[in-house]
Amino acid sequence: MTGVALTALGSALAITPAFAQDAAPAADDAQATTVVVTGTRIRRPNLKSASPITTVDTKEVKLQGAIAVDSFLKSLPQIEAGNNENQSNNSDGTAGVNLRSLGGNRSLVLIDGQRFLPTLGVDLNFIPSSLVERTDVLTGGASSVYGSDAMSGVVNFIMRKRLNGIKFDSQYSIYQHTNDDDYLRGIQEAKGITPAKKNVWDGQKYDFNISFGSNLEDGKGNVTGYFGYRKMEAVRQDARDYSNCALEFDDPDGSTFRCGGSSSHAFGRFRPLTITMDDGTVIDSPGKNTDYANSKDGSKTWVPNDPSFNYNYAPDNYTLRNSERYNAGFFANYKVNEHVEAYGSFMFMDDHSVSQVAPSAIWAGRAFDVNCDNPFLSAQQGAILCGAAYGTDAVAQTQVVYRAATGPGRRNDMRHTDYRLAGGFRGAINDTWSYDASYMYATTIGQFNYQNDINQDLAAQALMAVMDNGTPVCIDQSKGCKPIDVFSANGPSAEGLEFIYAPTFTRNEQSINVFNAFVSGDLGKYGITSPWADDGVAIVLGVESRKEAIDEKRDQTQLDAEIPEAHGKIWADEYFTEVEVPIVSNKPGIKSLNASLGYRSSTYNSESPTAKGEEKKTETYKIEGRYAPTSDILFRASYNKAMRAANVSELFASQQVGNVGLIDPCAGPTPAKSQAECARTGVTAAWYGHIEPTPADVGSGLGGGNPDLNPEEAKTTTYGLVFTPRGLPLAVSLDYYKIRIEGYIGTVDPQVAVSQCVNTGDPFYCGLIVRNPVTGALFGYNKALGGYVINTNINTGFLETTGVDVSATYSLETAQVFGHDYGSLNFSLVGTYLNSLETEVLPGLGSYDCTGLFGGACGQPKPKWRHNLRTTWAVPGDRVWAPTTVSVNWRYFGKAELATNTDDQYLTGTKSTRNAEIEAYNYIDLAMTKNLPHGLVLRAGVNNLFDKDPPAIMGGLLVQNGNGNTYPSTYDPLGRMFFLGLSTSF
Repeated sequence: MTGVALTALGSALAITPAFAQDAAPAADDAQATTVVVTGTRIRRPNLKSASPITTVDTKEVKLQGAIAVDSFLKSLPQIEAGNNENQSNNSDGTAGVNLRSLGGNRSLVLIDGQRFLPTLGVDLNFIPSSLVERTDVLTGGASSVYGSDAMSGVVNFIMRKRLNGIKFDSQYSIYQHTNDDDYLRGIQEAKGITPAKKNVWDGQKYDFNISFGSNLEDGKGNVTGYFGYRKMEAVRQDARDYSNCALEFDDPDGSTFRCGGSSSHAFGRFRPLTITMDDGTVIDSPGKNTDYANSKDGSKTWVPNDPSFNYNYAPDNYTLRNSERYNAGFFANYKVNEHVEAYGSFMFMDDHSVSQVAPSAIWAGRAFDVNCDNPFLSAQQGAILCGAAYGTDAVAQTQVVYRAATGPGRRNDMRHTDYRLAGGFRGAINDTWSYDASYMYATTIGQFNYQNDINQDLAAQALMAVMDNGTPVCIDQSKGCKPIDVFSANGPSAEGLEFIYAPTFTRNEQSINVFNAFVSGDLGKYGITSPWADDGVAIVLGVESRKEAIDEKRDQTQLDAEIPEAHGKIWADEYFTEVEVPIVSNKPGIKSLNASLGYRSSTYNSESPTAKGEEKKTETYKIEGRYAPTSDILFRASYNKAMRAANVSELFASQQVGNVGLIDPCAGPTPAKSQAECARTGVTAAWYGHIEPTPADVGSGLGGGNPDLNPEEAKTTTYGLVFTPRGLPLAVSLDYYKIRIEGYIGTVDPQVAVSQCVNTGDPFYCGLIVRNPVTGALFGYNKALGGYVINTNINTGFLETTGVDVSATYSLETAQVFGHDYGSLNFSLVGTYLNSLETEVLPGLGSYDCTGLFGGACGQPKPKWRHNLRTTWAVPGDRVWAPTTVSVNWRYFGKAELATNTDDQYLTGTKSTRNAEIEAYNYIDLAMTKNLPHGLVLRAGVNNLFDKDPPAIMGGLLVQNGNGNTYPSTYDPLGRMFFLGLSTSF
């Protein structure tokens, strides 16, 4: 086979089932002394995996045009997209991985079989993509090998550490999209919104990497270093048809859209409540529980508020965040002698990212005081708010809403600075035993500057104003207070706005220390061998000590708002063992029969300045078997008991109020539920029919830590087969998996809590609802003021998922089929069939299954079938004009139906005919490579070749990882991506 064909074959097999994890190292790694095997610490020739592993090599990454690790991982069928570059609202600037849709905190990320970063600081941006040799994705429990967190599986990045030379790689990419959705453009024009430009080019990305290495003393050692730079330009939501306005349903059946928005609008909105008279008596305001808005003409006149005032918050939000990242580091090793090899690494990243959402507001989640002699009140407004008390120093309570729409968008300036230092010694003790002892320290420092946000306490101060020598001034003039006039659509003065804007600063530092040591031995040297096997029993004995800590600092503005800091640490002491037992080999009908056992015992302790957790002891184990009747077929099965201890955030994170997807069925003038049903949620007779709906279907939840959490336990079963027929360039694997997690650490979804309380009256669910004591609403921003649903961490019921993974590769030589050499064709398929994805909210209280659903408690779409099929053609000959390879990838993402349309009691919510189903998505990606003179390799391609729009979905249905009326992490949100890259080595 020609060199060109070999290159193409490598590209085509870039995503493959990992049948043997000990494949020969790359040419520049030929002197490597250690081969990393994912899923075990036993290292011996021809060891095959008993668990399903998918391997992605660097060629596949380049064919996808991916400049970030999470970009290629999210396309794998086993992975549900998590936070990534296409998240702005609620993003923390990091990128994670979520195997089997069981949560990112249940997927363990490793580098060369070692832990990556602090559990809470895992960020795939940290990985230097230029030095990733391959990525192994093992789905299934692996706690007995790696410890806590490996519940749904492991992502193991195998790094290239013995480079002898210099490698350059650079890439430029840009998105192109044609906005031609006539339906969405029509409803935007009807609302007076200028549609997005027809043809847009944006979202440029720049990536540059250099790696360099040198062997030492004739190969006894090596030092390999790297430096990388990446930059991305932001894309706003107003650049696409589907995200240019906040989509709402225009009819009760949810069959048509309209451009809606937030009732926290720019004209100024008020809901009067009560008046406190001079003598201290409290009476109802004349306009109590009625929504008023300032007249749109700018006059100081209140008119009835209606949806025509609503604010379109969508355009300012980012779909693609702008970011800039630097990373650098080195790997080193030196073999002193056959008994001692020293190795180590240092890795660094600085990532600066900015998210942006709509301008801030004085929010409706609080009852503000307004003095009845406020100079900004007109007589008409004063009469509605204060009645006969207008002009006196009586104080009226009212909800006040004012969106600073002409001001800048809220921006979260996020900087992550990460360090990782690892090192150790390994070598042979004698002919039987070897050892490996290592230490790793890593720290992540997150700095968050939240800008252009209105401080609600300062707004409350500035709303209380009087006249002083003909000039309005604040009653409380501390802090340089400037009064604000929110009683006309013209809004406050510039100096008033400047006073109520208050940025916040948060610094979050997390660290991890890991000491790991183990010995491995071939007991066959002592004669411990099955009488029917060629190889002896192999064993690993080891210990590990791990400590993680979090230290969170907040500025005084947040502390004054009763947002506490978080501090705490956990530490674990563990010992572990593995045994590999060859039972039969090279006998009639049995090419090989092997069994593997693993065990780990762990003791966990935790503490914070205010609480000390109870000591927790856990045990995990694995039982695996492999049977090959011939060299053509392998049957494999595994059973794992895995565990995950609560991390420091789940234990000790500060409890604070934040946004959650929530529709209050007891709100509005005609509530969806009866007064008796709503009374279960705390609605009084006086409130019924007068509670304000959650703005834009976003309510409030009180989240945070719980020091009394118990570890989760999982039981994972896999079994399948691998078929590699001799004489055929074919490899196929088929594996069934079942993962069940008991007592999982999570929260009760706020919508589930409200729905269950209304429908059943269950005291547990009803006890989670804390209505605003003044207004009865379920939105707010302060624990003390109420208006939220409690969703702090607890040990809940179970998570269970079952399905089947399919992988296949095939190579076709055209000369053998057509009698003429047209080159070679290579095919690679990876697919997953999801059979079930079940969640039990609390033990014994029923469960729901999200298979094939999206929205509501199910969050992102969970299709039954997903696959990637890559076809690569190695072009024959060496024509100057011809590409070296041409590759086409078909990404298929199955259909999903709206969860809230089902009759499941846990999935109740907004129903829709228009959003009843998201159709199956077919994406076609095209790439080519060209070998150029002087060792240069050019690559170019386009992803989402046919510029397929993501699905347009009503905003209230997007509970998890939703932004801009779609799921931007799941579907391609920006259209075609063109990329051009150039690499060389010498």
